[in-house]
Amino acid sequence: MPVGPTELIIVLVIVVLLFGAKRIPELAKGIGTGMREFRKGTSGDYDEEIEEKNKKKDEELAAGEDDKSDKPRQAEHK
Repeated sequence: MPVGPTELIIVLVIVVLLFGAKRIPELAKGIGTGMREFRKGTSGDYDEEIEEKNKKKDEELAAGEDDKSDKPRQAEHK
């Protein structure tokens, strides 16, 4: 049973009415991200990428904390 253009237009109108025009890009982005993560997870490369990202975040946080501790605090003027 093929889906024609009329059925697709009806479905799109219903989706716009239910979610609103602002939420549709957010939903599409979430679905795309989920699909991408699923594909990476099934290929086995995903775990290595997560570990690399976590290491980078930890290094950035550590560098950010070092920067804050090195700077002397300025007195507030009232």
